Amino acid sequence: MYDVKSMKAEEFISHDEILETLRYAEENKDNEEVVDSIIKKARLRKGISHREALVLLDCTLEDRNREIAELARSIKQDFYGNRIVMFAPLYLSNYCVNGCVYCPYHLENRNIARKKLSQEDIIREVTALQDMGHKRLVLETGEDPINSPIEYVLESIRTIYGVKHKNGAIRRVNINIAATSVDNYRRLSDAGIGTYILFQETYHKESYERLHPTGPKHNYRYHTEAMDRAMQGGIDDVGLGVLFGLELYRYELAGLIMHAEHLEAAFGVGPHTISVPRIRNADDIDADSFSNGIDDDVFAKLVSVIRIAVPYTGMIVSTRESQACRERVLELGVSQISGGSRTSVGGYILPEPEDEKSEQFEVSDTRTLDEIVKWLIDKGHIPSFCTACYREGRTGDRFMMLLKSGQIQNCCQPNALMTLKEYLIDYASLETREAGEAMIERELGRITNMKVLGKARENLIAIGNGSRDFRF
Repeated sequence: MYDVKSMKAEEFISHDEILETLRYAEENKDNEEVVDSIIKKARLRKGISHREALVLLDCTLEDRNREIAELARSIKQDFYGNRIVMFAPLYLSNYCVNGCVYCPYHLENRNIARKKLSQEDIIREVTALQDMGHKRLVLETGEDPINSPIEYVLESIRTIYGVKHKNGAIRRVNINIAATSVDNYRRLSDAGIGTYILFQETYHKESYERLHPTGPKHNYRYHTEAMDRAMQGGIDDVGLGVLFGLELYRYELAGLIMHAEHLEAAFGVGPHTISVPRIRNADDIDADSFSNGIDDDVFAKLVSVIRIAVPYTGMIVSTRESQACRERVLELGVSQISGGSRTSVGGYILPEPEDEKSEQFEVSDTRTLDEIVKWLIDKGHIPSFCTACYREGRTGDRFMMLLKSGQIQNCCQPNALMTLKEYLIDYASLETREAGEAMIERELGRITNMKVLGKARENLIAIGNGSRDFRF
């Protein structure tokens, strides 16, 4: 049974519905009339259904695929402009009680160095991240009720928000931790987190249970229904994602869009973000041993179709991907990227010895944050360190209402420029600062609201004189 409003995982992610969707897409992928009707609907910028998304994904008509890519670019520009939000992951602990076969944290891995940050360690790591220029973090930790209980996570959040070094401050902490209870989500909401992120890994229940043979994560229903409990606990910004490579990508895209549809139907607001990680090598993990890997062309098509299907949702690509791959998908729909990332516990302070590796996956884009900021500027993207919406209460349906109406541009554009100005003064190399200052002046000319423009210029002057943390 398929019921988009159901609170049962097997009903809002219906296996039979996905199989029927895949059959429908296969039958219609090169039907010009069907494809054209979907593209016409997508041009309205209100999204398309999971069945329609699969037809576009499967389409092999070259001229239509060019239209799909151009439409994705246009939609991304309409809603997110040329702004790219910057963040970094912070790994708290790699102790884990689960047996996930694709993750080096799995319980049976005796090779990986098990580590957990103390609150003093966290202060040092956060100081290092602030000295790079970061304002937004994503906390990561393995699932272990002894080594990383919810109390440890909450204490760590308080510690992070309390670190102020020079002009640095972490203004937003997102959380990527294991599925938990409504009460614990309420505690996370009260602690002032931004988005709660949880990757589904795979929506295929049989594969999910095989890939998670032991530990609490084995429970497909509890994991898949986590976003419902998070919203019930007061977290109205949630982030979805699958790990591409574990299962057939067509199945995963159908499940991903169905999950977004469910959140919209059940709670009135879809996911705040969608992440699209691909499996990577790590200690005790050979990515090539998973037979469902996808190449860069398929990956780019996936990003395009997701952007068209859920036009209002932010899209995230991490340093798992190479510079070339990230450059390609930035144009097609991605609105957030990480920079200068370390995927090891304590990795921002000192490089790890070879015999003490604790990283979760190999990083493909190893450039520094400053190098990535300069690269983005050179490519015409505005590196944004903005966290204003969360701190001004523009979350959940309030954020989506502003985004859909286009009014968010009056906030996002000046906020991006002001936070870039902070970065340029406090952290950038001379070359990056010169390029960034020129970009700010160019981009100010695109602000059409004279009142907003005047205030933005006033704030930029104040930032140049030493003030910080202005926001619209």
